[in-house]
Amino acid sequence: MKNRLFISLGLAAALMTAGCAGKNAGQAQPEEAPAAETVQTTENTENAENAGTQDESIEAEPITDNTDGSTEEVPVEAEDVNEAAAPVDYSDENNWAYYGIGEDKDVDLFLVCPTVDTLDEENMSLENDVMKGYFEGALNMERGIYEDSCRMYAPYYRQMAMNGYSLEDAEETERRLAFAYKDVSDAFAYYIENENDGRPIILAGFSQGADMCYRLMEEYFGDKELQDQLVAVYGIGWAVTEDMVEAYPQIVPANSADDIGVVISFDCEAPEVTETIVNPAGQKAYSINPLNWKTDGTPADKSENIGACFTKYSGEIKSEAAGLCGCYIDEERGALKVTDVSPEDYPAVIDIFPDGAYHIYDYQFFFRNLQENVQHRVELYMEQVAAAAA
Repeated sequence: MKNRLFISLGLAAALMTAGCAGKNAGQAQPEEAPAAETVQTTENTENAENAGTQDESIEAEPITDNTDGSTEEVPVEAEDVNEAAAPVDYSDENNWAYYGIGEDKDVDLFLVCPTVDTLDEENMSLENDVMKGYFEGALNMERGIYEDSCRMYAPYYRQMAMNGYSLEDAEETERRLAFAYKDVSDAFAYYIENENDGRPIILAGFSQGADMCYRLMEEYFGDKELQDQLVAVYGIGWAVTEDMVEAYPQIVPANSADDIGVVISFDCEAPEVTETIVNPAGQKAYSINPLNWKTDGTPADKSENIGACFTKYSGEIKSEAAGLCGCYIDEERGALKVTDVSPEDYPAVIDIFPDGAYHIYDYQFFFRNLQENVQHRVELYMEQVAAAAA
């Protein structure tokens, strides 16, 4: 697979997928190849080409800013952000992609965006309005899982650019992630102090966003009061490891569809895959099956999948397919093995992932089941609160 990277127009952020007629009649297909979360290689599959990806791709500069439907080319230049940069002022609502959206909800969502920055820089600049548009689009694509149940908060943050995942120097990767996390932590601290007022909390994120959620758990949720406010953490697309759970007892992997204050985590791959950067060989992840909500290898048939959803940049669902795929957990590594689909129809897209890594489809494949589970855990939590107050 070639290493030259492209940014997909109308996406250029995380996970822009939509259903279309693919190789198999009636099967939902990704219209635009999403990625970690947004890039595609020059070597595309026939399916991606059929879906329009190849026709809507250009090199990283310039990018067409079509977040508003326009086709004007807007240059996006890399801008390195270093550790001497000033802190972000989270009292300014302009530094939030979502700020208190859904006032009639009983539970708050703190949502952390996946990787949208594919430029040649260390961390995303918050002075780049085009990139911030892609950032918001990425959030919109997953918000449907949560928005019926939650009042939503999502900060802009200087996330690590995707090239950080390709570095051979693990310490440098961690330095960039730590810089990103400082913003997320500052935003969360501001939210707790000024907005939360003791309300129940869901933390959620995909990929880099999930990593940031685990760091929030490590820093803040050793506090018993915050633990009691936690409905759940939806850390999709990044592993909860044995070392993490041992070091931070407040990180409790989910064991069923019904437990409260736990972490729901999984990352998808084909049965033949033996290693990815999310679930490398020799690492055991704590995962849960989003169809049968079991943590062992019990298979879930595709009939239990109530809806895979492929969403537009606006958050609108373009294509939905019940029964698209089943899954089971690899008990050795903890990866979620997805059945009934093929790597040819759902390519890995990003060259840091092997063929058969379905990382970029993690929440789309199980969108409706996740949505249902969020609602279920919120209801259980509120029932517990009411019972305690009675």
